[in-house]
Amino acid sequence: MKNNAVMLVVTLILGVFSAGCGATRASHYYQLNVLSGARVPASEQPLPVTILVSRFYSSHLYREDRIVYSTQHESMGLYQYERWAEPPAEMLDEMLVRRLRHSHRYRQVYSMRSSVHGDYLLRGHLYDLKEVDTGSGLVARVSFDAELLDAKTRNLLWTHTYTHDEPAAAKTIDAVVAALDRNAQAGIADLADSLDAYFTAHPPANAPSSSTSGQN
Repeated sequence: MKNNAVMLVVTLILGVFSAGCGATRASHYYQLNVLSGARVPASEQPLPVTILVSRFYSSHLYREDRIVYSTQHESMGLYQYERWAEPPAEMLDEMLVRRLRHSHRYRQVYSMRSSVHGDYLLRGHLYDLKEVDTGSGLVARVSFDAELLDAKTRNLLWTHTYTHDEPAAAKTIDAVVAALDRNAQAGIADLADSLDAYFTAHPPANAPSSSTSGQN
């Protein structure tokens, strides 16, 4: 009887050990698409300015690779196995740099990670890039601010705010990521259009324009 009890304990221990050594669940990685957007007509000369794009400031949640979710009561959590290929703050930075470069609206556009000096500093703050359960469905929430500063004087020249909830087509992580991607693309396009409108209204002093009210 005693030997049987010992064997039972050994069997249970071996069973637990075997379960712990089993195959773990695979992680799935997602990435926001980097779209180029529309170019200015070839006949237009780019503005003779260099813009430095700073990485988006954010909480630690968006400087890591795990996808964030929240409820309608604003409690937040992180998916364990659904992750971004890069932290969201870095992906937005790349999306914005690519969008502005491809527009050919500006002479040069660089990330602040380079050692180039510029005329303007464009920086942003990412507040939300997450799944939200509203109770009646899932939405992809993207919210950020952006501002343009004179690189020499650090004077604030322009600000922009974007916030939008994009409905997910289904209650799946794939549908949520697709909605986040659409929302982020719309937000970057909105920012680029607003920045273009600023420079149209306030062309740099050395730009080929008859206006003399520009900023430098």
